[in-house]
Amino acid sequence: MSTATKGAAPSGELPKVENMRVAIVAAEWNGHITSALTEGALGVFRSQNFADDQVDVFHVPGAVELTFAASQLIEASLYDAVIVFGCVIRGGTPHFDYVCQSVTQGVTSLNADCDIPVIFGVLTVDNEQDALDRAGGVLGNKGAEAAEAAIKMHDFVCKVKEL
Repeated sequence: MSTATKGAAPSGELPKVENMRVAIVAAEWNGHITSALTEGALGVFRSQNFADDQVDVFHVPGAVELTFAASQLIEASLYDAVIVFGCVIRGGTPHFDYVCQSVTQGVTSLNADCDIPVIFGVLTVDNEQDALDRAGGVLGNKGAEAAEAAIKMHDFVCKVKEL
């Protein structure tokens, strides 16, 4: 077993990636939350000097549609990573559980079967305040974290291809 570390050790700095293209798919449902997540992600890409044509944003009706949209974008072979943003707020019916399970399993399946990473940026929360706290509120912006994960995963894929 090799104990050598491939690439740089973890740090607060993001790896420098060149010519990376990213697709963001945001659900329209709870759009005030998903738009804040999208803006958080776009802020990270801007801070990393991504050009406007390196990041495309798409919209779908709800969280369940995120998996289909991501699969279509993967098949287009135009992107190095896909980020999906949704917000599912618990209600009084089992619908919350079905939607959360569907999108989670869908993204997991894409990550297992496809060659590019799909970053899970779906908030599954008990109430709207929980979502607001995670979309630029007191708990930060999970959209920014998703963008950082996309950059790190693309760097990982590039390193694996170099082996």
